[in-house]
Amino acid sequence: MSDTPLTPDQEAEAQRLRQLLSAAFTAEADQLARLLARKTDAQLLGRTEFEVRDAVHRLGAKAIETALQERKKGGTAGRA
Repeated sequence: MSDTPLTPDQEAEAQRLRQLLSAAFTAEADQLARLLARKTDAQLLGRTEFEVRDAVHRLGAKAIETALQERKKGGTAGRA
């Protein structure tokens, strides 16, 4: 991910989206922590990697879904 500077409006939108996503990210982090805590060292690779990947993909999908919903509400204009 690039760390391209944002305009003030883009930064405000980023902070607003972060706030909207905060609860979902926290809940998923809790689930990931519980998943990893119950695995032995030998179980961390393999199937567990796929479970972690799936959780991260769910978060990404939630982020995109939230951004799209907010834009449909007129919260922000998409970038060209």
